[in-house]
Amino acid sequence: MKKILYILQKEFTQIFRDKTMLPMIFGVPIIQLVVLVHAATLEMKSIDMYVIDKDLSSLSTKLVNKFEGSPFYTISGKSFSITEANKEIENNKADVILHIPYGFERDLIREKSSEIQLQIDGINGTAASLINAYSTSVISDFNKDIVVELTQMPQLAKIEPIAIQTSYWYNPELNYKTYMLPGILVILVSIISLFMTAMNIVREKEMGTIEQINVTPIRKHEFIIGKLVPFMIIALFELAFGLTIGKLFFHIPIVGNVGLLFGFTLVYLLVVLSLGLLISTLASTQQQVMFISFFFMLVFILMSGIFTPTESMPLWAQKVNIINPFYYFMRVIRMILLKGSEFWDISREFFSLLIYGTLMLGLAVWRYRKVA
Repeated sequence: MKKILYILQKEFTQIFRDKTMLPMIFGVPIIQLVVLVHAATLEMKSIDMYVIDKDLSSLSTKLVNKFEGSPFYTISGKSFSITEANKEIENNKADVILHIPYGFERDLIREKSSEIQLQIDGINGTAASLINAYSTSVISDFNKDIVVELTQMPQLAKIEPIAIQTSYWYNPELNYKTYMLPGILVILVSIISLFMTAMNIVREKEMGTIEQINVTPIRKHEFIIGKLVPFMIIALFELAFGLTIGKLFFHIPIVGNVGLLFGFTLVYLLVVLSLGLLISTLASTQQQVMFISFFFMLVFILMSGIFTPTESMPLWAQKVNIINPFYYFMRVIRMILLKGSEFWDISREFFSLLIYGTLMLGLAVWRYRKVA
């Protein structure tokens, strides 16, 4: 036990002495957290709409005003030419075209139906789907208003309209920051633990100090514990500090048990730190560590479900995701913080990561060679 304590003391001394590593561990993640929570969003708050109103009637004007009154839309221009409108989309000056044909009001009054056209820039599929959903909702609301206005049925005059109140679980205000902050925390904690663990051991290889350690009577498991524990403590500190920032500045709800979250994080870090240790046994230079680490992190992050649900991925991708530790933690941290999930709700992920971490640690220890 004394040997492990000496190794821990040596590791913390080395970490706090390194002027390059300290900003990477403490400064950069906090800046990234604050910036990415605002930047990483799929919300559409400023949709540029180009209007072609060939009818110029009272109803077509009401429809355009309906869009103008929405906080999500900005009328970027108006004309009678579809060619000009298409050029606006091609030049990225408009996101959607609202085309109201001639005779819109006449057909609506006489035929009880009329047509309008929405042309949406589909280069970004997610944004196009959101614009279509928003626009359809505005048009549907407009349709309800004019049905009441045009029918003017006396027998319905005294009937109160149906009031619909919508409430949302876990995120009542539909604040995207509430959804994104836990996910970004997962990424930052993972990068610190995986990248720094791998870099730490390889740095000792390049400096030649690893040979000095190898000739000491320190056993292999003592050396591994001494290398992993410091970064586990630092990663837990990053998580605690990130949750504090999220609560104070972004007002994210912490509904579940924080102790349960940190307990699950310990198991998760066992997997990620073991992966970092395994990478350090495969690499001889810090440059090799960077390439290997970025390969794993890029794949894990994109398949973790940080932006979109993993259930929408192809079936083969969902099966491959079983070996993605980011996926487990991304799911669990949102369940605990936003839903208040208890242990039995996350038991499948907990035991899966426990088995995963045991296998990864065993493989990393087996790969490490303590040669004098």
